[in-house]
Amino acid sequence: MSGRLADIETRIGTVRKLAAVVAAMRGIAASRAREARGHVAGIRTFADTIGEAISQSLALLPDQGRDGDRGNTGRRAVVLLAAEQGFAGAFNETVFDAAAPLLGDPHELILAGDRGLIVAEERGLDVDWSAPMIAHAGQATSLAVRITEAIYERLAAGNVTCVTVVHAAPDGPTTGDVVVRPLVPFDFSRFPAPLHGAAPLITLPAEDLLTRLAEEYVFAEITEAIMLSFVAENEARTRAMIAAHDNVSKSLDQLVAQSRLLRQEEITDEITELATSSLPIR
Repeated sequence: MSGRLADIETRIGTVRKLAAVVAAMRGIAASRAREARGHVAGIRTFADTIGEAISQSLALLPDQGRDGDRGNTGRRAVVLLAAEQGFAGAFNETVFDAAAPLLGDPHELILAGDRGLIVAEERGLDVDWSAPMIAHAGQATSLAVRITEAIYERLAAGNVTCVTVVHAAPDGPTTGDVVVRPLVPFDFSRFPAPLHGAAPLITLPAEDLLTRLAEEYVFAEITEAIMLSFVAENEARTRAMIAAHDNVSKSLDQLVAQSRLLRQEEITDEITELATSSLPIR
């Protein structure tokens, strides 16, 4: 009896330590998601500023309806943003499922997130370029620069003709929402003509200016996608840790109840033994 009770008390101590770890992971994930959310508004403001410059610059060209020069056919680059760490539920599988229709055609896979490499290997997908996903919000710009450079290297070499980014999004109608957004060819039709007719003063040819602005806007879109994916990943991890904490709490309650029962049985046995030993021998 005492051996069983000691084993259960040891398990209780282990489960309590596990509960502390789960609570810490949940707190870290929630903090990271909250911090990253604070950066999204700034990224969107930057993108809006670039978009306004594109609208004004389009007035300098005779063809304001241009939507890129490469067309929508040919080999595609798929930028897929996965998780860097585990304990995020079905986060990676959901993103890969959304990207599956694109990955069936000729493509190059540009992947961020080491956990995504595991899923890609399981699904028999070749990864042409990869990098770790960010661990905190301050790393988003650096990763966006690397991904943007990888994209334009492939476009310049003629390896790909179009680019699509696939990433998880927070605060969707359902958990696990995924955004599939085309980046290249660049859709200039998204930017309405300015209300005033005065053309801006520029020091570059209009074509070069628009090309650079388009590249800057793509960089902003990738940065936003990274930040939103990071928020979604940590929210998924928070949900997973809440579920894990509930399971751990139930296990702990069961172990505590079992230990109390065994302790009561042990006390009862001791009382019975004492009472028996005190009886006179006849």
